[in-house]
Amino acid sequence: MLLCIDCGNTNTEFSVWDGSAFIGTWRQSTEHQRTADQYYVWLSTLMKARNLNVTIDEVIISSTVPRVVFNLRVLCDRYFNTRPYVVGKPDCLLPVAPRVDEGTTVGPDRLVNTAGAFDRHGGNLIVVDFGTATTFDVVDDDGAYVGGLIAPGVNTSLEAIHMAAAALPHVDVTKPQRVIGTNTVACMQAGIFWGYVGLVKECCARIKAERDRDMKIVGTGGLAPLFSQGDVLFDEIEGDLTMHGLTVIHRYNKEHETV
Repeated sequence: MLLCIDCGNTNTEFSVWDGSAFIGTWRQSTEHQRTADQYYVWLSTLMKARNLNVTIDEVIISSTVPRVVFNLRVLCDRYFNTRPYVVGKPDCLLPVAPRVDEGTTVGPDRLVNTAGAFDRHGGNLIVVDFGTATTFDVVDDDGAYVGGLIAPGVNTSLEAIHMAAAALPHVDVTKPQRVIGTNTVACMQAGIFWGYVGLVKECCARIKAERDRDMKIVGTGGLAPLFSQGDVLFDEIEGDLTMHGLTVIHRYNKEHETV
């Protein structure tokens, strides 16, 4: 059974893949101090609560936080007796190599999203991922990542404005009833919501104009469905795009594994 691990700056997600579907998914906050033993106790307890009596014998990891990878490797070796594939490392092959400036390191999350989106939708895509950062990944006709944009994430922006202006409160991200707010919370919610709707529309329009073609836009990340309420931002919304991309890269590596 395959365990897919996606470690982001804010949360780390674990999903068990049985070859045709994810049969269990759990999430915890990302902490680089967490040990392999702590990972195992947490994960095995949750699997037991779901009555998942499975044997994990393969693992693939995508991590934007390099410091956590060591303990995740120890987890795989100590408890699953396997060496994991780590996206972005030389021994983890990609279906199509990225085409970017020489010496540029592409984030593993962007490589995984590219692989997952291409597998489901073909090429000529813009993948918009709402995470700690809001990223735009451009996928070429053959499935190669060819660049993109990085903007502050929604919650990152809210936290920044609260830290910079003590009088402004923490607010929930939601679609406001009106554009013009008549109190502080409503003003902040309108600014964040419609500001990010505008950000997505403008960035995608400029990407299409620069590439001189129409492109399918795929939204992912927890806030993608919320922002699609403001306008027709996405052609498709994929809730499990990153995890699906991990299974695609894992399958590609198994198919090209040297004996």
